[in-house]
Amino acid sequence: MKNKLNCILLVDDDEGTNFYNEIIIEKASLTNHIEITLNGKEAIEYITYNRVDNEDIIIHPKPVLILLDINMPVMDGWEFLEVYQDLKAKHKDKTIIVMLTTSSNPDDRTRAASILDVADFKNKPLSVKILNEIMEKHFADYL
Repeated sequence: MKNKLNCILLVDDDEGTNFYNEIIIEKASLTNHIEITLNGKEAIEYITYNRVDNEDIIIHPKPVLILLDINMPVMDGWEFLEVYQDLKAKHKDKTIIVMLTTSSNPDDRTRAASILDVADFKNKPLSVKILNEIMEKHFADYL
């Protein structure tokens, strides 16, 4: 791999899943920064926090890849996407969102495919194979 991703943001309320995903991402050596949020509201706050309109002040790395769960308290994945689509371009610029879920409901896959901000839909558990598929499809210039 030529370059590592700047930051991967995990959005999932299950701490065990986040711990496991963090290990898998570290094993794949894709990034030096993994950020974890436990719901969509925390993720929106992370994405928008301290990014000033007319200045390039950034307190923490902007996620290049977001792995988004569907079912979470406070703000679920669908609600996150509703808010995300209205964010300014500087907050979303070139960020790839992959829904990572245990949902086997075909309606969820269809709904995700209808949302422009969702680049992919994968089923849990995360694996190095899934990460490699994501990299090949969405980050070929990093390989």
